Amino acid sequence: MMSRSIMLLVLFVSINIFVVAKVKGLDFPVISNQIHLLRPQSGSGGGHVKGVSCLSWRYGVETNSIINWKTIPVACEDYVGHYMLGDQYRKDSKAINDEAFLYVKTLNLSKNAANDVVWVFDIDETTLSNLPYYAQHGFGVERFNATSFNEWVFTGKALALPESLKLYKKLVRLKVKIVFLTGRTEDQRTVTETNLRSVGYNSWDKLLLK
Repeated sequence: MMSRSIMLLVLFVSINIFVVAKVKGLDFPVISNQIHLLRPQSGSGGGHVKGVSCLSWRYGVETNSIINWKTIPVACEDYVGHYMLGDQYRKDSKAINDEAFLYVKTLNLSKNAANDVVWVFDIDETTLSNLPYYAQHGFGVERFNATSFNEWVFTGKALALPESLKLYKKLVRLKVKIVFLTGRTEDQRTVTETNLRSVGYNSWDKLLLK
């Protein structure tokens, strides 16, 4: 038994990165204009679905009102791409990570007490961004293909989400124990460790794979 309890704080944030993604020689420039609404279409004539916008679809997914979806609507590819490559995504990530650190500060950690705190980061789309991969696969329009995604993982080129990296560094300075959790498999341990270190996640207590 441990003499002091361990506090487990789990951060599963599905916020990606604000970058210029370079994939297979293609540049995906940052889009600074306001995200525009695109309306999903249905039927043989491709008519608009009355009263439904891509923003509404996204809201339904984020609130779990739309469940068991496999792909995003084809008409929403540009909308999702603009969001992921635009500065709103970065702002959303910052808001979530700032709130997480505000919670940490309420713990009033001393140097000794911090050693009893464990912060769990998910990896894909939380600490590492697979945006270059998804940019090549319709930002979710294509059905997820585990084989091609695993090939991407083995390149070790996933990017750091900058706001998550900032939170990570703050926690390290406070001597909070860092645990990375992922659905990646054991054969991807080495490439995942190398990828994490290459983008700034230099140390951790445990890396838990599937």
